[in-house]
Amino acid sequence: MTDATHTLDAGKAEAAAGTAALAGGTATGEVTLGLAHFKEANEQVRKALAGTDAVVVRDANAQRYLGCALPAGKSLDILGTPGNDLGCYLDGGAIVVHGNGQDQVGNTMNDGAIVVHGRIGDAAGYAMRGGTILVRGDCGWRAGIHMKEYAGKRPAIVIGGDAGAFLGEYMAGGVIVIGGTPGDYVGTGMHGGVIYLRHPLSTERIMDGLIQELVGDEDIPQLAALLAAYDEAFASEGPPLGGDPGSWYCLRAASARPYGGLYAH
Repeated sequence: MTDATHTLDAGKAEAAAGTAALAGGTATGEVTLGLAHFKEANEQVRKALAGTDAVVVRDANAQRYLGCALPAGKSLDILGTPGNDLGCYLDGGAIVVHGNGQDQVGNTMNDGAIVVHGRIGDAAGYAMRGGTILVRGDCGWRAGIHMKEYAGKRPAIVIGGDAGAFLGEYMAGGVIVIGGTPGDYVGTGMHGGVIYLRHPLSTERIMDGLIQELVGDEDIPQLAALLAAYDEAFASEGPPLGGDPGSWYCLRAASARPYGGLYAH
C-alpha cells in the first residue's frame, strides 16, 4: 500500500462523519460563510473545529485558506466554491468539496486527503509532499508542480478529466493519475515520480528526457489502488475511471539528474 492510499483509508472515517451529518441536514459543527471576508470565515471554521472533529461549511464563496494545516482527526465538508489555497499545509485532515475548487488546492500539503466533486484551477498540489487529492473533473495548468517524496511519504493526485498544460512540471516525486487528456508540455523538467496516463502521448508531445511506456507489473498495485479510491469517491457521479490498469501508460524521467550535463561536477 502506498503512503497515499494509506492516507485515503485513514481519512475515510473523518470525511464520512461530515458527509453523514450533511445528508441528515444537521451537524455537530456547522458554519455558513456567505460573503464573509476570508479572515472572518477562517475564524468561524477554526472556532467550530475547536468544539468538534467534523464541520460542515455551507455557502462557501471564494474564501481563501479554508482547512489550512487541518490536522489528522479533523474534517471539513464544504458546499459552495472555496477560494485559493484550499487545504494548504494540510497535515492529516480530510476535506470534501461538493462543488468546484480554485487555484493551489493542497498547496504544500503534508498529509491527509482532499476530494473535490467538481473541477479545480491551476497549480493543484504545488510542492505537495504527502497525502492524496482526488478530483472528479478537470484541472487547470501546472497541477503537481514541484511534487516531491521522501522515505515512505509519497503524495498522489488523481484527475478524472483533462489537465491544462505543464502537468507535473519539475516533478521530483509522487504520483499523478490523469484520466482525460493532458495539455502540452507534460512533465517539463520532471526528474522523479511517475505520471500515469489513460491515453498515451503522441511521440512528438513527449518532452526530452522522459520515457513513456505501458505500465509494468510493479506499477499495477499502486495504480489500481488509486483508481479504486477514485471510483469509490465518485461512484454515483459517472462512469468508473478504473478497468484494466495494464492498459494505462506511465511517464517517467530517463534520469534523476536531467541537468547534470550543465554542471562541471
